[in-house]
Amino acid sequence: MKKLFASILLVLISFIGNAQILDPVSWKTSVEKKSDTEFVLVMDATIEHEWHMFSQFTPDGASLPTVIQYKNAKENYELVGKTKESPYKKVYSDIFEVDEYMFEGKAQFRQTIKITNPKVTSAKVYIEYQVCKEACIQQDKTFDIKLPVSATTTVTTEAGKVEEIAVDTIKETVTQTDSSSVNTKNNLTTSTTTDAAKKPEEKKGLLSIFLIAFFSGFAALLTPCVFPMIPMTVSFFTKQSKNKAAGIRNAIFYGISIILIYVILGSLVTAIFGADALNALSTNVWFNIFFFILLVFFAASFLGAFEIMLPNSWANKVDRQADRGGIIGILFMALALAIVSFSCTGPIVGTLLVEAASKGGIAPIVGMLGFSLALALPFMLFAMFPGWLNSLPKSGGWLNTVKVVLGFLELALAFKFLSNADLVLQTHLLEREIFLAIWIVVFGTLAFYLFGKITLPHDSPLRSISVGRLLFGLLTLAFTVYLIPGLWGAPLKLISGFPPPLTYSESPNGIMGSAGSSSSNAAYPDGAKAGPHGIIAFTDYEKGMAYAKAQNKPVLLDFTGHACVNCRKMEDFVWSKPEILSFLKNDLVLISLYVDDKRELPASEQYVSKETGKEIKTIGNKWSDFQITHYKANAQPYYIVLNSEGERLNEPVGYTPDSNEYKTWLESGIKNFKK
Repeated sequence: MKKLFASILLVLISFIGNAQILDPVSWKTSVEKKSDTEFVLVMDATIEHEWHMFSQFTPDGASLPTVIQYKNAKENYELVGKTKESPYKKVYSDIFEVDEYMFEGKAQFRQTIKITNPKVTSAKVYIEYQVCKEACIQQDKTFDIKLPVSATTTVTTEAGKVEEIAVDTIKETVTQTDSSSVNTKNNLTTSTTTDAAKKPEEKKGLLSIFLIAFFSGFAALLTPCVFPMIPMTVSFFTKQSKNKAAGIRNAIFYGISIILIYVILGSLVTAIFGADALNALSTNVWFNIFFFILLVFFAASFLGAFEIMLPNSWANKVDRQADRGGIIGILFMALALAIVSFSCTGPIVGTLLVEAASKGGIAPIVGMLGFSLALALPFMLFAMFPGWLNSLPKSGGWLNTVKVVLGFLELALAFKFLSNADLVLQTHLLEREIFLAIWIVVFGTLAFYLFGKITLPHDSPLRSISVGRLLFGLLTLAFTVYLIPGLWGAPLKLISGFPPPLTYSESPNGIMGSAGSSSSNAAYPDGAKAGPHGIIAFTDYEKGMAYAKAQNKPVLLDFTGHACVNCRKMEDFVWSKPEILSFLKNDLVLISLYVDDKRELPASEQYVSKETGKEIKTIGNKWSDFQITHYKANAQPYYIVLNSEGERLNEPVGYTPDSNEYKTWLESGIKNFKK
């Protein structure tokens, strides 16, 4: 009897230990009535401590964004605008080399709809999302949100639970929900913008925009359209001011006017696009392609192909107003500076606005503040202290050199936006090697230009180069040489985030790495491909198991995901250890099943899961259901050592960053296979 009881207890313990179906996000949906035909669908997510899910706008090529679909919208209701969401936290991912937008604790999604079919009674909402902690889980939920049909209406409080309450009660309920949402927003906003201790990432992002813009302002100052205007401006204030105090006052107002003009420009960009819309720019294909074309256009202008000019009539009209004197005259003089210098400052301002706009929020305003402050300070200081003019270098060909250098930098930056579009579309036209080859050519050509080996249309004759130009040329050449090993798989941490990630490459393991293993998947067994570090990896369970049986080797079953951060960490920092890599290449057969593979299964292979009741339509759905059905787990990474009959040789493990612990676990599975 004792033995029977012990056996039952062991079975229960084993079942509990293996029942790892995680669901760290709970949902509550509600309806807010705006009018007889307009409603707001509200979807509130409560996220367990230390877990996080991702925004709809998190960049492609990283963790999976939240996707919301309105299944029965056609012929029933119209979507009014896009689905809005509560503020998110921005965190840089070293693995995917992009900023990721994530929610912690709570998230809210709101969609306004307008009824077009008075007989419709509900809105069917499908939400697909990824939630991560030490493991990542691909989740999807379907809500049937009941819509008001009379003086009473319904509110879906949880998936599958529906309450019927009065419309007035809805308003109270929604008001409470909104109040909660506002508190959440306030907490998130405080933490992402003002509380440096809790959320330094957002503040760091705005600070980096400000600093880049500030130094760009100094660069604009050293262009042939702006630099010669400094002595002209000083002369104006010297003649117009009755005494030194008046001159200082006028100079300060002049500087403030310059700042106001550019900050207003940044504010207009934010107002026109909207802070929420700007957040989506970095993942929008057409915006990225447009930015690429725009920056190439700016670069060509700086390199001397043509000049970007505003109409002369604008400058003439503003000049006439500047002659009026007084505060109005000074304000128009600042505007005249912006217009006359546009051929040099326009490309820089345009580039800054493009980059800042892709960051979203108030970044365009912060960018223009930094740019205008750097541009205004020298004009203010030299107008206040005219004697300093004697220390300024004379205008000359070096000013055009500054323009050309900026042109090369614009050209290099342009390909970052083209790369963004390529990553979103997954066309693989601009993979990492091609991107780096372009940058090597751009910066190599810049180095030759600085050494005087190449001249452009507006360059002055060059008999010798200055020490400063030589040093900058050497620095550029050194940077070019630094880029070259990237073609062979070097990480290039100095430019992390600019080129496509290592995984988005012709040779994900480096040119030498793939050459060392095989240059083509044709050399691999049927159903296998080149995995991390040149490991033979099967992506089909049946083919992998058949190969393991033929080779008489145990199997490492790897439930993973393309957008799984900790899966990449395991591959990069644990699997790369020589002692572990030796096991994976020589002693085990690796079967990697990607649960977020979005490719559709053939119609004949689609089915409804007996375990979850969900429709299995994609390859990722199939492997996720396989993991849940056979191993009662749904998190990734998840590793199991099996024999060729599919029997477990030790207990499964998840994210195990300790390489020694992981090595011991692998050894135990291999040892049990050999018994």
